Amino acid sequence: MAKEKIMYECQHCGMTTPKWMGKCTNCGAWDSFVELNRQQQEFIKKTKKSAAASRPKALSIEEIDEEEVIRFSSLDQELDNVLGGGIVPGSLTLIGGSPGVGKSTLLLKVASNISSTGKNVLYVTGEESAGQIKLRANRLGANQKNLFLLSEIRLEQITTELEHKNYDFLIIDSIQTIYSEEISSAPGSVTQVRQITFELMRIAKEKELATFIIGHITKEGSIAGPRVLEHMVDTVLYFEGDSSQELRILRGFKNRFGPTSEIGVFEMRSEGLFSATDISSRFFNRDSNQPGSALTVVMEGSRPLILEVQALVSESHTPNAKRQATGFDNNRLNMLLALLERKLQIPLSGYDVFINITGGIKITETSADLAVLAAILSSFRDRAISKETVFIGEVSLVGDVREVYGLDIRLKEAAMQQIKKAIVAKKPLEKSRLKIYVVDEVTKLLEWY
Repeated sequence: MAKEKIMYECQHCGMTTPKWMGKCTNCGAWDSFVELNRQQQEFIKKTKKSAAASRPKALSIEEIDEEEVIRFSSLDQELDNVLGGGIVPGSLTLIGGSPGVGKSTLLLKVASNISSTGKNVLYVTGEESAGQIKLRANRLGANQKNLFLLSEIRLEQITTELEHKNYDFLIIDSIQTIYSEEISSAPGSVTQVRQITFELMRIAKEKELATFIIGHITKEGSIAGPRVLEHMVDTVLYFEGDSSQELRILRGFKNRFGPTSEIGVFEMRSEGLFSATDISSRFFNRDSNQPGSALTVVMEGSRPLILEVQALVSESHTPNAKRQATGFDNNRLNMLLALLERKLQIPLSGYDVFINITGGIKITETSADLAVLAAILSSFRDRAISKETVFIGEVSLVGDVREVYGLDIRLKEAAMQQIKKAIVAKKPLEKSRLKIYVVDEVTKLLEWY
């Protein structure tokens, strides 16, 4: 009698191995391997064989016709911007975020908006009862005739409902609670999530059914479950924000139908999530004028945002001074501090330096370098900077201040917010209402002060 083959699978990335390991060599997760029974091993083999059998014949790219992407609006301007102009029929979208950030609230409101146009919408809830969703719908004013609720965690029952009635939009809340009766593993496991997502993807493509999936996130901030989940879907969105604050940010990390550079900003109210209006003035305080604060203009996709950079420089009482940044790259902060000591002879080695970007925005571009230096100098010298001034420029390792893209758009936004002066690396191409000061070297920043 042949010996039964043993197989282990990582519950984080889906890697399989015949030997148990304490640490996954693929994703680095500890104690994540679970033994697969014969049924689960046969399912994995069957999935691989079916994928290989259905492999189409390769065609020359010149023989392939270009597909026109047709979209329909979610009636939410911010969500449409993040998706690239609207929802694509047949697309599969994964949205993640921390508990309480507003994922279910947003999608229930979107479901109500879409159903109000006459489209049939199915909201599948595996975590809450239909009565709980009804209470939220009453609060949001989301009661619509064409909005249907299904409290179910079995995949087979969900697919039966989809066959019974024609739906245009589907919401799964959440993917970790749904399970298939054909697989013996627990809900949320790699095998379950892979099978359910494959099935939902097949249904979405066959029926041209736009599908949104809600996913839990881990402590590290990534979608819980296998990484294959993010690769299988068409779009991955992350909901960011503190549940104690009003503003929420929806950011795209993958989009097969549009750019991933756009963000959506929402405001949480008692009636639910709403697209934030006039968000440019939400990320800085015009009334307070304290040392250690400087304004800059960053680009989030095609949208300019005026942000406040806050710095705190205090004398250190430890041998190793602290350098900490929130919303700004810590390694870049260390580089800028070294540049200040080298070029401006400012002794910061004995001082703790803290940087914070207000509003929960994480700066990923280098246009805020000049504002960070200005805020640090302001705090170090205990001199306040006028809130009518913005700093826009990238700082190099040799001390040069270099221009950034979209300067004219940034200055236009600053002028709309009643900013009077701009410190930049080069004069803009278009004439601006702002008074422009050119600073092409870091040493000239002291002259401006």
